[in-house]
Amino acid sequence: MTTIILFASLFLFIILGLPIGIAIGLACLATIVLASNIDIFVILDQALKGINSSVIMSISFFTLAGILMGRGGISKRLLDLSNALIGWVKGGLAMVTVLTSMFFAAISGSGPATVGAIGSFMIPEMKRNRYGTSFGAGLTAVAGSLGVIIPPSIPFILYGVVAEVSIGKLFAAGIIPGILIGILLMFASYLVLRKKDIVLDTKRSSFGEIAKATWKAKWSLLAPIIVLGGIYLGWFTPTEASVVAVVYAFIVGMFIHKNLGRKELYESLTETLQLLGATIYMVGLSFTFAYILTIERIPNAIVETLTSISDNKWVLLILINLFLLLVGAFIDVVVSIVILTPILLPIAIQIGIDPVHFGVIMILNLAIGYVTPPFGVNLFVASAVSKSPIESIFKASVPFLFVMLLSLILIIVFPFLSLYLPSLIG
Repeated sequence: MTTIILFASLFLFIILGLPIGIAIGLACLATIVLASNIDIFVILDQALKGINSSVIMSISFFTLAGILMGRGGISKRLLDLSNALIGWVKGGLAMVTVLTSMFFAAISGSGPATVGAIGSFMIPEMKRNRYGTSFGAGLTAVAGSLGVIIPPSIPFILYGVVAEVSIGKLFAAGIIPGILIGILLMFASYLVLRKKDIVLDTKRSSFGEIAKATWKAKWSLLAPIIVLGGIYLGWFTPTEASVVAVVYAFIVGMFIHKNLGRKELYESLTETLQLLGATIYMVGLSFTFAYILTIERIPNAIVETLTSISDNKWVLLILINLFLLLVGAFIDVVVSIVILTPILLPIAIQIGIDPVHFGVIMILNLAIGYVTPPFGVNLFVASAVSKSPIESIFKASVPFLFVMLLSLILIIVFPFLSLYLPSLIG
């Protein structure tokens, strides 16, 4: 009865159009009042406990760091480097978009932030070169999802907190899958564009031009090296790394690139507060939701139900992945991680899936949700940047969504893609 009230009320409030965070809080309240002996003040207590964490604090700082780096000229220099490397080939601008998204993902930790930062440069450029506005926006929306795969990744931080898994190992686990997805997206963009009449106005870069672009982008390239290298070498924790990222972004943007002034700093802080105000309360209430799940032993019941359907590892994996793909299309990735990890991780462990490997599988599934309606937040960002309708952007993104699904299958079937680098970390 508790399970029915909890989930039925949640979906009812979502259908009624309430914000997802409010819907979660009201679902918790309805469950406690109607079907549980839990103290009603648990809602507030667990929400505060959920967000009162040094690791959760790192989300705020990584968010601010990504915004500062975008406004501080880092994304533009990464773009110039990518253009020097591969901008001259057929479909080069599309490949530049993917490669720059990979670079920026290693700074921002956010999918929508990557789409906004890279799309504002690349979508108009692809339109000018006859790639098509919808194509450019669709590719950017999909490539932006690399922001939650390549570390530092905010969803990996949340998963690490909920699953009690090393965040450093999760960051390492996302590197090879992120590179694999990027390479496949570049190859797919070439296949889509190989017969299209596009403008090739960029000549092949000489070694000197590549070296010059690399030198100009050196401060941009150093950002992920300092942040991730410091974590892996044990110099600082992920939370401390997020503060280092903010300080680094401020110094580079203000004193080296000189793109950050008082106006840009104010706008960066305002944008960060708006993003956090829209998400942190959801995180807290999601922890309350997860607490009720645990107290009422709902995850145990779900595990027993699924394993009664089949004890075959691959059947259960297929069911889990289909469920995650569906959830990702309707619910924010942050909320999904906090609520679903306590439910699905025990099943994954029971069928022999490493928690780190399962984290990559889960985040990649939910990352695909960034580009699948009706939630599809990357689609909305790409639409705002390109001024194109979401329907046409989604249609153009379909070939690249198949690439994401292919990558997901490869990562599931070959666990070493996710586990090799974490195995090297003590």
